[in-house]
Amino acid sequence: MTPADRSTHTPHRPIRIEEELWKPFGELVGDRNRSTLIRQFIAWYLRRPGARLPERPPARRGDA
Repeated sequence: MTPADRSTHTPHRPIRIEEELWKPFGELVGDRNRSTLIRQFIAWYLRRPGARLPERPPARRGDA
C-alpha cells in the first residue's frame, strides 16, 4: 500500500491557542470546522476578493 496523496492537502500549521478559547470555539463551530472558519477569517483579513467576515453565532446566555 502507498501513502495517501498529500498533494491535495494543505500543510499543517500549528498555532498556540489557550484551551479556554479553543474548547468553546470547537463547541460552537464543531471540532472539524475550526480550520474552515480560521481560513475564512484570514482571507477576509487579507482582503481577498469575495472574502467575507465569518458570521458569528447568536450570543448565548452569559456571553460578554
